[in-house]
Amino acid sequence: MKKYRYIMFLLLAVFVATSCFSEDKQADNNEETPELKEGHLFIIGGGDRPDSLMTQYLALGGGSKARVLIVPFASSDIEDTGSYQQEQFARLGCASSEYINSPKKLIDSEESLAKLDGVTAVFFSGGDQNRLTDYLQGTKFLAKIREIYKNGGVIGGTSAGAAVMSKIMLTGEEENVPDKYKGDFSYIKQGNVQTAEGFGFIDSAIIDQHFIIRKRQNRLISLVLERRMKGVGIDEATAIIVKPNGSFRVAGQSQVMVFEPEAQPTISPTGYLKTNSLSVRILTAGDTYQL
Repeated sequence: MKKYRYIMFLLLAVFVATSCFSEDKQADNNEETPELKEGHLFIIGGGDRPDSLMTQYLALGGGSKARVLIVPFASSDIEDTGSYQQEQFARLGCASSEYINSPKKLIDSEESLAKLDGVTAVFFSGGDQNRLTDYLQGTKFLAKIREIYKNGGVIGGTSAGAAVMSKIMLTGEEENVPDKYKGDFSYIKQGNVQTAEGFGFIDSAIIDQHFIIRKRQNRLISLVLERRMKGVGIDEATAIIVKPNGSFRVAGQSQVMVFEPEAQPTISPTGYLKTNSLSVRILTAGDTYQL
């Protein structure tokens, strides 16, 4: 009996020691790899912004307690665009929304940067994406927006504000075609679609907007094949809501098209792109997809 009790005591001692060691090791691992936070992207294809859609955007930023900053620098009329969007957010119950109207040279001033203090949701308005990137690329203001996103905020945008979300940004310009055809995007050719550097919240796909209603398949397919990247075309009054894990859900009234290149394309002597393997998905509200 004494021998049995001695063995049980040894086993219990080993169990306790092992448990303590495991807890210490787990604590050490937690210190080495802190939890990473990241927010949501709310990317609208332009056109109408129905209340039902924008309510979902506000919910991600805290609902009635959301603190929203509208960034209307893509627009040629900052005051009108900013106030219009502010009115919608106020009507939907957001008590704290404002827009920034700062000269480009003062965008990194203390006053401008203070506009982002405590903000839980940023919204890029429509207009010209080239104007928006010229305004913000490489600024402290944009860096602070990235921090809001990394700390759980929601970054939204429509039209031009959608185009800037991807690292490879469509400028809206066409190259290597006669001037009278520029902007028509009548071809699926190499080097046909002009791009610039976007804000890069998404780096695994190229975003296009006003997609189905303006029949923009040619220009996105050209880039998808040329860059061998996924392409996401978002129609008007429709959004993709991108979660921290890289998946998105479609919301809104129309459709989203996703193009996936599955093989290396070939190029004809005249520059036309060819492939026998291109996956196309057409998604509607409620559908999900992993970027």
